[in-house]
Amino acid sequence: MANSASGDSVVDRVVRVLEAFPEGVSSLPLGELAARAGLPLTSAHRLVKQLAEHRLLEQAPGGKVQLGLRLWELVNRNSPTLVLRQAALPFMDDIHQVLNQNVNLAVLQGDDVLFVERLSRRGSVANRAKVAGRMPVHISSAGVALMSAQPPHVQAAYLARFRDHTGKATTEHVRQLLAAASTHGFAELAGVVDPDTWGIAVPIFDRQRRAVAAIGVVVPLAEVRIQQLVPALKTAARGIGRQLGGPA
Repeated sequence: MANSASGDSVVDRVVRVLEAFPEGVSSLPLGELAARAGLPLTSAHRLVKQLAEHRLLEQAPGGKVQLGLRLWELVNRNSPTLVLRQAALPFMDDIHQVLNQNVNLAVLQGDDVLFVERLSRRGSVANRAKVAGRMPVHISSAGVALMSAQPPHVQAAYLARFRDHTGKATTEHVRQLLAAASTHGFAELAGVVDPDTWGIAVPIFDRQRRAVAAIGVVVPLAEVRIQQLVPALKTAARGIGRQLGGPA
């Protein structure tokens, strides 16, 4: 039901306020928040005040507004990714201890992958994947691995609407990537996001044989342990999958 002259609802405006915080920015002046949300200053002020009463937003020093701790609490307490992360972390830690490089956990979100966990340490190679960050499916080994394990109609729909705005990848190229990953059971992308890194990932299947996530590593391009990495990732994926989704 519309609640404003512009036709958008209260929920629409609340979502726009929450989405207005860019990645890596913890607080915004009220005026900038209103502008980024596309709202009049008075409307933004009213919404911020109401959300702050529920501790979903907080008034920061200097008159700025920041996301409230209760928002984080609610999301993490009931998020579907909580069980996934709890199941995956011991396996991710094992790989991380041996490899001393980046280990990622991602889920599919439309035509993107959303990274829900990452382990890294000082000295690891560059890794553009960030927790709560997204990447297009076709430039992420986790994305290719996960999409390659989806039902044929899901892959077909993805390929039908695929567009690479950089012009570097064609639909046929992505089709070949998915086919290779499906055949081999893992995806590998060398030098795609960063010219000096190599991404390797495998899908995670739950007990109902649904591909629900992907576990992957980002290693130096000169890494020579591919024959050891892939079996280790597949073993971890099976271990995680045994803890997910319904009866065995």
